[in-house]
Amino acid sequence: MRELTTDTLQDEVSNNDLVFVQFSAGWCGNCRIMKPKFKKFSTEVEGAEFLVVDAEKNPESRKLADVSNLPTFAAFRNGELVKQVQTNKTDVLKSFIDEVTSN
Repeated sequence: MRELTTDTLQDEVSNNDLVFVQFSAGWCGNCRIMKPKFKKFSTEVEGAEFLVVDAEKNPESRKLADVSNLPTFAAFRNGELVKQVQTNKTDVLKSFIDEVTSN
């Protein structure tokens, strides 16, 4: 898992087959709670890039998934948004990742 420090998510999703993104913000308590869970899942999925993006500092990246609530988790396959979910529940995040990786 990596944190993007620049607004370059478009490059990441274009250059990787499968990318999972956690959109968060420094003030977001639920984002901080979910981050270690997202990191744990990143060690369990082979062949996917896991990224954390600060939605406030990276407005162009935020637009790629039309983020309106935090935390938002998005999956991109071959440069296209395939699914997203807003959640602070570990089981919902796990189901989201499992669904995307099984397709």
